[in-house]
Amino acid sequence: KFQKMNRLDKFKSLLPKSNIVFYRKPVTIVRGQQQFLYDAEGKKYLDMFAGIVTVSVGHCHPKVNGALKSQLDKLWHTTCIYNTEPVLEYAAALTAKLPEHLSVCFFTNSGSEANDLALALSRLHTGRFDVLSMRNGYHGMTQAVMGCTNLGTWKQPMPAGLGVLKAMNADPYAGPWGGKRCRDSPVDSISRDCACKPGQCEAGDKYLTQFNETLRFDFPAASGPAAYIVESIQGVGGTTQFPKNFLPAAFDAVHAKGGLCIADEVQTGFGRTGSHFWGFQANNTRPDIVTMAKGIGNGFPMGACVTTPEIAASFGKALYFNTYGGNPMASVVGKAVLDVIEEEGLQKNCEVVGTHFLKSLVALKNPKIGDVRGKGLMIGVEMVDEEGKPLPAQRSGDVFEAIKDAGILVGKGGINGNVLRIKPPMCITKEDADRTVAAIDKALKDSKP
Repeated sequence: KFQKMNRLDKFKSLLPKSNIVFYRKPVTIVRGQQQFLYDAEGKKYLDMFAGIVTVSVGHCHPKVNGALKSQLDKLWHTTCIYNTEPVLEYAAALTAKLPEHLSVCFFTNSGSEANDLALALSRLHTGRFDVLSMRNGYHGMTQAVMGCTNLGTWKQPMPAGLGVLKAMNADPYAGPWGGKRCRDSPVDSISRDCACKPGQCEAGDKYLTQFNETLRFDFPAASGPAAYIVESIQGVGGTTQFPKNFLPAAFDAVHAKGGLCIADEVQTGFGRTGSHFWGFQANNTRPDIVTMAKGIGNGFPMGACVTTPEIAASFGKALYFNTYGGNPMASVVGKAVLDVIEEEGLQKNCEVVGTHFLKSLVALKNPKIGDVRGKGLMIGVEMVDEEGKPLPAQRSGDVFEAIKDAGILVGKGGINGNVLRIKPPMCITKEDADRTVAAIDKALKDSKP
């Protein structure tokens, strides 16, 4: 019976129905090369989502592939009970990209695992339990960290993430406060004006007041949170950016309470935002822990949690190891990814192509585009209906399918699923951006009420 099934029915019978599979007629991908993917029928697609912001330097990059192939014949696995040269070389290269105080690497297999570990480190170091996160944020799907993932579409109906409290989301577009000049972005697409004076942001101040009220009312007066975990730009939540002055002040408020600050760089790290290698650098914040995954390995399953020696020492109360974290294969891949980003100027490419991309999207002046936001090659396009409300699911789906039919793959996000997420391999060109802008514009114009 199984052998007589078509390919799609075989997938449905063997894989869980909870798995997200894009498109009404799902695509089966069989090959990738740089910014392109090919399906089982031989159709070529321009990949503008990079395996959910994961393929950083391009599919099957020859230098990354070569590093892995070379390591395959030397050593696959020992686990961290033995020292290996690849993990030492990679840790040195990775920490060289971070501020000096962040010098100890815990290697993991995913971003969820890295964030889970960051919570444990924070709780052990501070002797506290409660953690603060932001509404609309996404930090993973393990049972411990699911409480920090504050999008109802991703939360299972079961106890998860006990001891996690949620702060109001500081969203200049969808929130009660904010305007044109609130965000660190090369474009100002929010329709409402901004009354802020140079160097000030009234919206950021108002969101910070709400943040401080959460610290005041929801945590013990004698202490505060163990940690505050936050994305530099909210990814799954729809590429949401905070007011420019919000995060530095929020970090200061948590530090004043004796809490730690965790920068979730799973989607914003490794040069994707263009102006800086890490999102927290653009936000002018000083995290105590940085978590990363996705682009760290260009699709190879790996992640990391990097912190200070003092915080790392807090884990010495018991034995700890990670079976596959920092294995030789992952380490040489990670090192090769860092090399390619540097050698090919991909961070600069993100800035140049991303700015062109964002400005081109705003220039469309398409009435079904309510907002364009982001920086570098981390871009969100909020789709709206004729009344300026989030485009309904059916209509958003029509647009999404039409873009795919034009040979371009984008992502979607936001609590309403109406935000096109554009986070491609960092090697794309302006021509690729122009092609994508044209496809989005046509799909929106062709969509019917």
